[in-house]
Amino acid sequence: MASSVDDKPRNLHFPLWILEKDLTLLFACNLVGAFGDGLYSYLLPIYLSDSLGADSVQVGILYAIVSLLAASSLLVAGMLADKYDRKKIMIAGWIAWIPAPLIFSVATNWMQAIPGMILWGIWLGGPTTTAYIVAAADKNRLTLTFTMISAAWSIGYIFSPAIGGYLAAVASMRYVFYMAAIFYCLACATLFFIRSQHGADYAQRSSEEKASFFKLLRTRKLLTLTVFFASTMFILMMYRPFVVKFLEKVYGYGAFEIGVLGSMLFFGSAVLGIFLGRVGDRKRKSYAFAVSMILGSVSLLLAVRFSSFLVLLVAFFIAGGSYITWSLMGAIIGPLAPERIRARWVSIPQTVSMFSSFIAPYIGGVLYDASPYYPLFVAIVAMVIIALLAFTKLLGE
Repeated sequence: MASSVDDKPRNLHFPLWILEKDLTLLFACNLVGAFGDGLYSYLLPIYLSDSLGADSVQVGILYAIVSLLAASSLLVAGMLADKYDRKKIMIAGWIAWIPAPLIFSVATNWMQAIPGMILWGIWLGGPTTTAYIVAAADKNRLTLTFTMISAAWSIGYIFSPAIGGYLAAVASMRYVFYMAAIFYCLACATLFFIRSQHGADYAQRSSEEKASFFKLLRTRKLLTLTVFFASTMFILMMYRPFVVKFLEKVYGYGAFEIGVLGSMLFFGSAVLGIFLGRVGDRKRKSYAFAVSMILGSVSLLLAVRFSSFLVLLVAFFIAGGSYITWSLMGAIIGPLAPERIRARWVSIPQTVSMFSSFIAPYIGGVLYDASPYYPLFVAIVAMVIIALLAFTKLLGE
């Protein structure tokens, strides 16, 4: 008989590669897609300002569109993924992204970039991918599976921003956007080779299973998870936009040094993500989440205490452990969700978390204006509190 999700074997010996064919293809899809996304995503704010004439407020409006569309589309994706083929929903998400960089490439002013930002903000993969992984993965390796697939994104982002910057300098941003669209197409094509996966028959579900967003949110377990993860995402997004500004203003680092630190961050996310996946499978998923928060807090302590570039390299590597929050969230929520409404169940904390992260940078900006240290100090304390809560049985797994 197959092991249950809650089984905790004392000794797990994982092979070098633990993903079966469909999940390996999903790993490859994320790797290729992230590489394409990283080619221009870091350069896009500069492109919007320098090439399309957007001021800071207008850039903020464009990114607000992305955040709002992402939050809204997660809930839609959850409903679709429980009713239709999850493979097709994931493919549709990539198809929506393909035209985005092409629209940016032909835009002549910031208003013409709005359709591209709308398409870039359609995130159908969140709850759909979570539901797909939970159903397809070995339950004794579920956390490691989530973090390995998340690591694919981090690996894809390690070198692509530098390559995109180089291409923009020697050629033009138009070629960068073209390459990004090509990689999006390759990522999308990869998913055609995975197996289809359907949720339970929608027509046979009870009225409770067809409950509305707000009725589901009144479920005590789901409400607890939603508040916890929304609070976590709020803290993370409160300080992250200001780390680069802190390094520039307080320590005087330039674009090259900051770029190297960014690469170290994603390298750390890939390496520590696999480590935390093993922690989650051998101990508890909530313990892995707690360690992730502790790593984030320690990295900020090092960053505010030491200006040495070598120390900051270590700090940013450690910080990578706090960049797999989304995958750990999926690993915790997914197995707790009722099978027949798994994608919709997962989409609710993800949606609320996205809406909370939309507001967070404003609060971080207010704190940063008072002192560049304040958002970092608040995050250091808050992440320790979140870690302590995760070490309890608050998350119910």
